[in-house]
Amino acid sequence: MRNLFVSVLRRTLALLAASTLLFSSGTRAHVALDTPSAIAGSYYKAVLLVGHGCEGGQPTHTVTVRVPAGFKGAKPMPKPGWALSIRREPLAQPYTSHGKTVTDDVAEIVWAARSDEARLPDVQYDEFVLRGQLPAAAGPLWFKVSQRCPVGQLDWVEVPATGTSTQGLTAPAVRLDVEPAGDTGHGHH
Repeated sequence: MRNLFVSVLRRTLALLAASTLLFSSGTRAHVALDTPSAIAGSYYKAVLLVGHGCEGGQPTHTVTVRVPAGFKGAKPMPKPGWALSIRREPLAQPYTSHGKTVTDDVAEIVWAARSDEARLPDVQYDEFVLRGQLPAAAGPLWFKVSQRCPVGQLDWVEVPATGTSTQGLTAPAVRLDVEPAGDTGHGHH
């Protein structure tokens, strides 16, 4: 029960921190994850929160996500009013899924507004969602996200040279903390 409480508390604090970054008035916040940590080897729903447009109040018309290596079988959620495209790449290390060998996987997902009305205005936020399986090993995964606007582009792609601190980075990539698999406190007696 304690592990469940700690997990819920961690997620609540992380969500509050992400919300503060997204909606603070004096800051041009970066893209954030709704749930910034998950268990190694599990299936994970990445909800990327885009909290603003580009400089000068420009609306976002395209969001591109580069899927991190090790995130298997990425499947994006379609958005009404947005076209969806997927780019696959060959894998250096194939894996098996549902009895089949996978030799290429999703490397990039693009959501593009189909009309001016579908664009994400600077004064609103939206969610861009994908799902996949996390690697078996714990450690950080970095989602690199680009926002394109009629004038300008924001590339949230910077990764620290060492460690996981994004302090000092101008446009940090989105970090997912993949935690070791272990006892979740849900054992049956």
